[in-house]
Amino acid sequence: MPQVAARISQEQEKWLKDYFRTKSAGAEFILPWAVDTFFRAINNIRSNFTPGELKTIVDAHRETKLTPDNTRLSYLLLRVLDACDVNLVHTKHGASKTSLEAKLKRLDDTQATAIMVWASAFWVSRNCSAESLDEYIKSY
Repeated sequence: MPQVAARISQEQEKWLKDYFRTKSAGAEFILPWAVDTFFRAINNIRSNFTPGELKTIVDAHRETKLTPDNTRLSYLLLRVLDACDVNLVHTKHGASKTSLEAKLKRLDDTQATAIMVWASAFWVSRNCSAESLDEYIKSY
């Protein structure tokens, strides 16, 4: 199995040791579970949006550095609606700002985080290009 080196806080390390006896045992369980859970969640979340709305969300996350402190619904709304108001990204992708805003507001913080991670991941992927955006929103 491939190795992954992750950075975790002391609190997270303690949690893994408390629940799984060792940090390695915890990581071997949690990481694959988290990845699988993320992809199931993002597929369910994405199905609520049109392709134009998904492109708008991805476009709004161009040059975004996410941190755990700014991955909540309020930040997603701010980022996407600001991109719509300032750069008209929704019109570029044929999306309705009103419809997109209503759909985003129905998300909880965890769902908002998942879609923000998914949208930001496009910009750091090897296949990031305007042409590959269509493929990206269809994948998974």
